[in-house]
Amino acid sequence: MSILVKILVFIVASVGVTWVSWPSLRDYRSHGFYRFFAWESILILIISNLNYWIFEPFSLHQIISWLLLLISLYLVIQSVYLLRVVGKPDSDREDPALVGLEKTTELVTIGAYHYIRHPLYGSLLFLAWGVFFKRPSYWAVFFALAATFFLTVTAKIEEAENLRFFGDSYKSYMKQSKMFIPFLF
Repeated sequence: MSILVKILVFIVASVGVTWVSWPSLRDYRSHGFYRFFAWESILILIISNLNYWIFEPFSLHQIISWLLLLISLYLVIQSVYLLRVVGKPDSDREDPALVGLEKTTELVTIGAYHYIRHPLYGSLLFLAWGVFFKRPSYWAVFFALAATFFLTVTAKIEEAENLRFFGDSYKSYMKQSKMFIPFLF
């Protein structure tokens, strides 16, 4: 893929990410503000590594990449399902920074949520590092670390929002689960 096409894809995708993030981009105290920068970092990784998606398919770095990408896919599918069914999103929930599925009215603590508080952000974390391993490089590690940083800040701010909305039940939940990776982080 030529550099011009990559730039055009980045611009078009960034417009979409900006449109979804617009309410949050006006408030740096919102978790969506920092999530925007995580998405942009991941977008740069994806576009930069498109030419290497199936390069050397049986090399160690590609096997690690596919493993991380499969974990990412599993987390996003299960998380979206659980948020819809158990979280009972309500579009009337007052918080302009929240989008669709985030407007849950019930705390989800089953499935992946039993082990990690942020499976969707965990999915993005695994996605970032999975794409990084497509073609590891110094510049790619910068964007993977940037995505990790912004996802961590996003999750911390969202936890404060969840504490305000769910109260003591969320505080208790925080004590029994990890942020992104079961039993570790």
